[in-house]
Amino acid sequence: MNDEKSLNFKKMKTFICFAFVLVMLFSSSILIAQSDKQQKLEAQRQQILKEIKQFKAFYAGKKKEEKSEISLIEDLNYKVQRRQNLIRITNEQANLLTREINTNQQEITSLRAQLQELKDDYAAMIVKSYKSKSEQSKVMFLLSSNNFKQAYKRLQYIRQYANYQKEQGELIKKKTKELQDLNLELSKQKADKDKLIQENRIAKRELEKELEEREKLMAIIKADMTKFASQIKQKQQEADRLDKEINRLIREAIAASNKKAGKKTSTGKFILTPADKIVGESFEANKGRLGWPVERGVIKAKYGKGRSLTDSSVEVNNPGIKIETTTNATVKAVFNGEVSEILVIKRGNPAIMIRHGNYLTIYTNLSKIYVKKGDKIKTGQAIGEAFTNKTSGETLLGFRIYKNNQKLNPEYWLAKN
Repeated sequence: MNDEKSLNFKKMKTFICFAFVLVMLFSSSILIAQSDKQQKLEAQRQQILKEIKQFKAFYAGKKKEEKSEISLIEDLNYKVQRRQNLIRITNEQANLLTREINTNQQEITSLRAQLQELKDDYAAMIVKSYKSKSEQSKVMFLLSSNNFKQAYKRLQYIRQYANYQKEQGELIKKKTKELQDLNLELSKQKADKDKLIQENRIAKRELEKELEEREKLMAIIKADMTKFASQIKQKQQEADRLDKEINRLIREAIAASNKKAGKKTSTGKFILTPADKIVGESFEANKGRLGWPVERGVIKAKYGKGRSLTDSSVEVNNPGIKIETTTNATVKAVFNGEVSEILVIKRGNPAIMIRHGNYLTIYTNLSKIYVKKGDKIKTGQAIGEAFTNKTSGETLLGFRIYKNNQKLNPEYWLAKN
């Protein structure tokens, strides 16, 4: 009978320990996941704050009144989008902090209940032992054994039970202490949470001002849509002309390269030499880690299709990105390669096309060119200077990436600024 009790006790101890470990592991995994997400959100928030700060710095001292209404709308739209993202991320951070605190408080409550249950069981055992000394006395329990083997097993049982109670009590106390410490740390983060909420209030007030300013500009534009429609059309024609010229030069570059390799028919793809293949693979391996083409900059216009900010009926398709940067900024190559072409655009600013195996990077809206066709280029090498509009003080660098003749989104390739 006593042997059976000992066996059942061992099974119960194993089960409880296993269940306890599972609960702790599950809780820890949740906390780790939440912590990782918190770090990612904070990194995103700091990135947006940096972009807003840089954008303000670019326009410090510039003559805002000399900028066109369309440029001003683009500026305001950029700030509005960043401000909205900042508010969204900050809200996510505050909500995540609240969930982390609640999770830990629940864990502490659960562990305290387990600890109290052990204390109650121990107290009941003491009371029962006092009321029935002959039955519960450890000495009498041992002396009443039928033989030495049974006495030895009873002694083991007593020790196991005592050690088990002690171990469980200490383990729960330890875990409770750990979670209490963690909860104290999270309580400290309530101050950070309050700070985030306060920053959000400020951001919302700034957003309201920017939205109001944008509405006023939109009213001016709508009042004279004929005039602004002409400006939009002119800008789109210039963009289309540049796009057409770049596509032509890419086709010619592929055809010339393939002809040199002995392939007369054009497939729309570069026929790669072993050396070209190595460069192309290396370029591809650096996706998401390429250096920026300027020292400081923010993405003013994103890649892809969208609607005109001033006329929603007009579709805009950006084949690359536009980077707002500092006055007369130096433009750098983002990767090793060879200058494939220097583009001289009619009624526009020059551009540089650099080949990296079967990839191409193109830098547009330049004022100065430091390289020539056929030059071997190193990563980070200065290749030119971005054009700065003397009237508005605006400096926009166009940047594109192609794989063969296929347009790619440069944002996916550049490292986080």
